[in-house]
Amino acid sequence: MSLTEFRLDLQLLDYTPALILTEKSGIKYVFDPIRKKNIILQPEEMVRQLMIQWLIENSTFSRNAIQVEKLVTVNKIRKRFDILLYNSNIQPYILIECKSPVVTINQSVFDQISVYNLAMKAPYLIVTNGHSSWMVQQNMEEKKYQFFSELPSWLTKP
Repeated sequence: MSLTEFRLDLQLLDYTPALILTEKSGIKYVFDPIRKKNIILQPEEMVRQLMIQWLIENSTFSRNAIQVEKLVTVNKIRKRFDILLYNSNIQPYILIECKSPVVTINQSVFDQISVYNLAMKAPYLIVTNGHSSWMVQQNMEEKKYQFFSELPSWLTKP
């Protein structure tokens, strides 16, 4: 199976104009609308913020259902996930891992998000580096992924 056939075209770079960028003392910052504060602009942060903008503009989830960069403990080790969407029952629903645009999405990225998901137990996962994105449904019992070839209709606004 080739991952290419399941790659989603989220066009994240189209959301660059929505970002609020500032510079202080030669350091660039981006305003995070969920955390409501300026964050140092690193490549991975850029992808995270583009994904947040995509979610705000296109997903059926409200801003209140989005959590960004929170600590979780997995096997007594503290980890920090990128983005988590909660369903209407306030249960983890979609866990999102954002990588720098220069990072290739491969098995190790899926392994990383799966480790985070041991604590979160979200049924759906999204991984992105801004250029390439994939969404999967994770079957925890069988330790398998079901890849989506397009976004489910319940995720995006009509």
